Amino acid sequence: MIKEFNTQAEFRVGLETLWAALSKDFITIVPKVLPNIVKDVQVIEGDGGVGTNLIFNFLSDVSPVSYQREKITELDEFSHEIGLQVIEGGYLNKGLSYYKTSFQLSEIGEHQTLVKVKVSYDHESHIEESIKPMKTSESTLFYLRCLEKYLMNGT
Repeated sequence: MIKEFNTQAEFRVGLETLWAALSKDFITIVPKVLPNIVKDVQVIEGDGGVGTNLIFNFLSDVSPVSYQREKITELDEFSHEIGLQVIEGGYLNKGLSYYKTSFQLSEIGEHQTLVKVKVSYDHESHIEESIKPMKTSESTLFYLRCLEKYLMNGT
């Protein structure tokens, strides 16, 4: 049975800038935002829209998991929603049978954006403490904070 965990946070970056970084430019931005974790992100199949398959390659000295393959399952330019489902590696190697992260962005000010994060997951066996939904949402929010800092510094 698929379970959900929801959280949200405000960011001091305009909606369009943050949306571009999360949807169009994240393949090049993720390794710059997390240079000590992510080696690179590659498009395996697709054009960046729904159905696109990506592989995130992690640095070997950081994680016992060397990669995570994800698929874009939602992408709505109008409502600023994107969903990424892990389809191989990563969290699926740590006890989860299903893992998807969805983001919905909304403008709350000229240079402020609210990001709602929904983590959907399922597991068939005991899962490690490090991948419980609260922990995985913390790592997602950590990435978003690093992205905010990156975008604010104009790097």
